[in-house]
Amino acid sequence: MPWQTHTVFNQPIPLNNSNLFLSDAALREAVNREGAGWDAELLASIGQQLGTAESLELGRLANANPPELLRYDASGARLDDVRFHPAWHLLMQGLCANRVHNLPWQEEARHGSFVARAARFVLHAQVEAGTLCPITMTFAATPLLQSALPTPFQDWLKPLLSDRYDAHLQPGAQKRGLLIGMGMTEKQGGSDVLSNTTRAEPLAQPGPGEAYRLVGHKWFFSVPQSDAHLVLAQAKGGLSCFFVPRFLPDGQRNAVRLERLKEKLGNRSNASSEAEFFDAAGWLVGEEGEGVRQILKMGGMTRFDCALGSHGLMRRALSVALYHAHQRQAFGKNLIEQPLMRQVLGRMALQLEGQTALLFRLAGAWEKRGDERDTAFCRLFTPAAKYAVCKGGIPFVAEAMEVLGGIGYCEENELPRLYREMPVNSIWEGSGNIMCLDVLRVLSRHAGTMEMLHAEFDEVKGRNRHFDRAWRQLQQQLRKPQEAAARLLTEQLYALAVGAQLLRHVTPPMAEAWCQMALDARGGSQLSESVLNDVLLRATGGAG
Repeated sequence: MPWQTHTVFNQPIPLNNSNLFLSDAALREAVNREGAGWDAELLASIGQQLGTAESLELGRLANANPPELLRYDASGARLDDVRFHPAWHLLMQGLCANRVHNLPWQEEARHGSFVARAARFVLHAQVEAGTLCPITMTFAATPLLQSALPTPFQDWLKPLLSDRYDAHLQPGAQKRGLLIGMGMTEKQGGSDVLSNTTRAEPLAQPGPGEAYRLVGHKWFFSVPQSDAHLVLAQAKGGLSCFFVPRFLPDGQRNAVRLERLKEKLGNRSNASSEAEFFDAAGWLVGEEGEGVRQILKMGGMTRFDCALGSHGLMRRALSVALYHAHQRQAFGKNLIEQPLMRQVLGRMALQLEGQTALLFRLAGAWEKRGDERDTAFCRLFTPAAKYAVCKGGIPFVAEAMEVLGGIGYCEENELPRLYREMPVNSIWEGSGNIMCLDVLRVLSRHAGTMEMLHAEFDEVKGRNRHFDRAWRQLQQQLRKPQEAAARLLTEQLYALAVGAQLLRHVTPPMAEAWCQMALDARGGSQLSESVLNDVLLRATGGAG
């Protein structure tokens, strides 16, 4: 007598074939509010394409088949190349075609292009995060190179600003698209780049745009397949920034040796390497001794992308959890109908409401850096947002796993990959303590910071008692900020910035609920059923 024991039921199918943009009401509103409404139609098209099962499968394949270091070719010649799975190249093609690497730097760029690019970045992050690393570094390096590209490489500008992805191993001038990497970190220093030991000596005369000889190592040489790297090295005048191409102007390979690819917790699809410079040629960017200043020009943008990337991962985790909860039954009801589960999912959705509002306010400020208030806003809240969003993303994805239970912990599901991906954004471009110290530095050294805070927060004063009390307490702490309390101070600044945005732009009940959840010292209370209905509906795109 045949027996059937393996009938699968009460198991939701994986979330695919959804529109990642149209299903996110907070994102749609933020894009429109911050001046990029003109891009909504294209964003909807991108969101539809990225939400397909085929795109999501590319993300899985790129991580299941990590890159491989090729030191030599078949004849024994030194190659120092990286081989990727075809899925990686298809994902990179999509990112470049959507100009996530250079949209605001186009000559014909429209107002709001920084915001539009941020939205495209968040959408792509929900599919695959490793490919965002080369995109981020190229994006941050491009404006610097537009004004400081060494003379022998002036013909790189056109492919640098193209919408093409070109993975061929050949000189940059012969390619249709270019990628720029960075080489900052060394074994002995980590974030303390002033302790770098890589040396640089001029081949002829010293000075901006001149060629130097580099000898040393890099513990993290990001995206080693890039066409050039911006590298920190010690010159006679101090720590300096150098443009180090993969191929020299005469077509010969530069003397950069890849020692190994890193075995990382996550970010598996992306190649991170260790590199040695054996009399490698590099061209000085700026003056000798200005290395940190040059890198900081890019550091703010790469840090902002870390926050955007973590936000995208969190958004995908919430989407997966909500999709599961709407279909999975337990104890006679769908999970979404269970009171305690509604509170968990509602708080997660409300957290993302706040993040979306602040991050896109920040994207709008990056576009208006000529304005003193927006410049001060960027300077302070970029490290604060990177710290808070990236740090908060790790437990957020873990909570999404719990919604799914055991299947959320198994590799057939996408949540384990998202969870492994989260810590890198907290570490890369400055870990949590570095971000908090940067917040203190901005508060103490940059005039106009307190005036900006008063302009941002006083405008909504009186609308919520939790916000008002937290703002009064923070002003007391800011009179004499202590390094030991930098994390708490950064968290409070971030929470107030989010609260101010929500008090301006969402319904009073939702703003009240967020302020109570994040700013009430007692930890907040349960979300009301009306707020739950509103925030959960918006999280699935049903409002806004």
